[in-house]
Amino acid sequence: MERLQKVIAQAGVTSRRKAEQLILEGKVIVNGNKVTELGTKVDLQHDEVIVEGVPLEKEEPIYFLLYKPTGVISSVDDEKGRKVVTDFIPTDKRIFPIGRLDYDTSGLILLTNDGDFANLLMHPKHEIYKTYIAKVEGVPLREDIKKLEKGIHLEDGRTAPAKVKVSRSDKKKGTSIIEISIHEGRNRQVRRMFEAIGHPVMKLKRENYGFLNLKGLNAGDFRELKPHEVKRLRELAVT
Repeated sequence: MERLQKVIAQAGVTSRRKAEQLILEGKVIVNGNKVTELGTKVDLQHDEVIVEGVPLEKEEPIYFLLYKPTGVISSVDDEKGRKVVTDFIPTDKRIFPIGRLDYDTSGLILLTNDGDFANLLMHPKHEIYKTYIAKVEGVPLREDIKKLEKGIHLEDGRTAPAKVKVSRSDKKKGTSIIEISIHEGRNRQVRRMFEAIGHPVMKLKRENYGFLNLKGLNAGDFRELKPHEVKRLRELAVT
């Protein structure tokens, strides 16, 4: 027997926090009765759970790593009809991306049907580093790099310290390749950080998510995460 909100989240319907909200709003029915108590325990093998009119089915959790190409939306659908990340993974299960990558950013993104797992990885207090390779305009000075490393003031607050390494600078072309690792996930954060030091991003790719990388994959390719990788991600998020 598991707590109702956990069962809803694990079925991939929504996050645990949102599931709690749905219960409190009386939108969840268990065995024909409306349930508004968060402590309620259920077992999908024996109990019928209906969330907002849709019966829950016990789904095995699945976890994917996708090399997202540029020009793809990090969502399950798009009102403008553009390509979305779920288009690349043939499954009849309802999966969704963990976090976002900008439309014009390529690289590693995770998808799952496990709402609890997604919540765990996205929670701000769980510091999982993501590494990006940025091609930027100009050649940043050492003091600019130090600003990124210490944290930069953006309109939505100061960023956490970043790990930064200049891989290559080309004074003739007026461009630099910079590796930057951050553990936050604000909207267009890496691009805004480089804009703040006067070196706008021309091209951006997420290479790593914690210990995971894109080895052996081309843009548009995906693979299923191995059980030990899922376990390690959980441990990373908790420690």
